[in-house]
Amino acid sequence: MNERARALIAPAFATVVGVALLIGLGDWQLRRLAWKETLIAAVETRAHAAPVDAPSESEWPRLDPVDYEYKRVRLSGVFDGGRQVLVFRALSEPRGRYGGPGYLVMTPLELADGATVLIDRGFVPEARKAAAGEGLGGDETTVVGLMRASETRNAFTPSDDPASGQWFTRDVGAIAHAEGLTRTAPFFIDADAGADPAALPEGGETILAFPNNHLSYALTWFGMAAALVGVFLAYAASRLREGQGGEEVRSAVGDGDGGRHRD
Repeated sequence: MNERARALIAPAFATVVGVALLIGLGDWQLRRLAWKETLIAAVETRAHAAPVDAPSESEWPRLDPVDYEYKRVRLSGVFDGGRQVLVFRALSEPRGRYGGPGYLVMTPLELADGATVLIDRGFVPEARKAAAGEGLGGDETTVVGLMRASETRNAFTPSDDPASGQWFTRDVGAIAHAEGLTRTAPFFIDADAGADPAALPEGGETILAFPNNHLSYALTWFGMAAALVGVFLAYAASRLREGQGGEEVRSAVGDGDGGRHRD
């Protein structure tokens, strides 16, 4: 092995490691794609299935959001309008007639056994905030909607201020604590849209669209792996050609010197 070929060992090793890493990332994205497609299919099935009875309080400790998220359920109870909170939300793509800045109306539903489930009764525009009190009364009502896990916050979510009634996330535990609710379900229910499309709060605003860019991410990683191989091959070919050119020059010079000595 000549000197220039030996000089390619380190770049070749680095290329192999880089390609292996990039292919591994692409394979991981393909596995994420399969997981996401399975999740989307499960959500579509749950969300459009006939409603079943909501889990009872005895089942709450064993619930896993993976198993119940977007499951369509029904339950009956009496709304507690005195402990209702409004969570600020801007609907950029509303499913109903109302959108823009406004509030999601979170109302406790007291069940017959005394336990409580928070119900997202729907959206009210900011200009019609007073409409959040509509649809309440002391009579028992039946709610049909989708089970949702308590929302988490990220670095961009403003802090809630329960004292002033400012909420920015549907955090079941925080709302229950602030409103003095006990025996509260660890989930909430997104209520379905009502029969009257003009009625407020506007139910049925659950977002069922999920970003699924894993295939494009996988193709990007695989493309980068192929590009890295191409760069290395071009570099190696260039170095080897340089070496061959040097050998030819030295050979030509040597032949010329030999001729002068023979003369």
